[in-house]
Amino acid sequence: MSQEYDRSSKWLIEHHGAALLRLAGVNDVVSCRTMQAEIVAPLQMPDALLEVRLASRSRPTLFLVEIGTYPERRLSEQVLRDVLLVVLDRRVVPEVVSLLLAPKGVFRVPGQSTLTSELGWTGLQVHWKVVELWNMAAEPVLPLPDVGLLPWIPLMHHDIPTEQLLREVRQRIDRQASGDEHANLLAVTQILMRLRYDEPRYFAIFGGAQAMIESPLVQEISAKSRCEGMQKAILRMLQTRFGALPEGVAVGIQAVNDESMLERLVEEAVKSIDLEAFMVHVPF
Repeated sequence: MSQEYDRSSKWLIEHHGAALLRLAGVNDVVSCRTMQAEIVAPLQMPDALLEVRLASRSRPTLFLVEIGTYPERRLSEQVLRDVLLVVLDRRVVPEVVSLLLAPKGVFRVPGQSTLTSELGWTGLQVHWKVVELWNMAAEPVLPLPDVGLLPWIPLMHHDIPTEQLLREVRQRIDRQASGDEHANLLAVTQILMRLRYDEPRYFAIFGGAQAMIESPLVQEISAKSRCEGMQKAILRMLQTRFGALPEGVAVGIQAVNDESMLERLVEEAVKSIDLEAFMVHVPF
């Protein structure tokens, strides 16, 4: 479930990054480009790094985005690490926003983090903008023309009846989106709604299970989940047969995202006489 929230949020960032920045109060976006894939050290990448052109500035501005399903203490450490990564890679301090989707407990993300050396001689402090969706009012956002805002609206505070709000969101998606984007927006809205609602009639407004089945994004998420499960099964099998594995083995297997290839690797993990014989079949 957490992978669905994570991947749905990332899809919205990649396709509607300007809408997310609007939630953080940035209203003069001219263009927005995702730069995440260009960052060094991909295993430590933030949820998104956006190169944004603002009407008020002559040069592009970097925005670093972290999505948190719930307020958690580890988010502050994640943001600090992300900022250091971007500074090292880009030689610039990015504007940072963390978007929190749903409340949980009493903890609030403070929007700042400090790192101090053991002797106290050196310290680093990072502060950033925190957006709590449940404290945003849905009514002012609903009429805005950006279709990328719509899936976030069900998680916002609202005074109008819930069913009326959701039907208005659905009508806006129908009017403003088509093709794969329409199907994906319906599915993403349902995925995010699970954080707040559990009544089937609300999900039916967005097409229910059928809309989820028809969404290319959900199909991609399902396929990736299956691949990740097979990758883990292969690694467990190899560890059971051959003991501790060199780091490169896991990297090679995790780079395979073709289900038919992973099925062949499962067979090879069973019958290979040693690890070297298995690795011959890994394409990376």
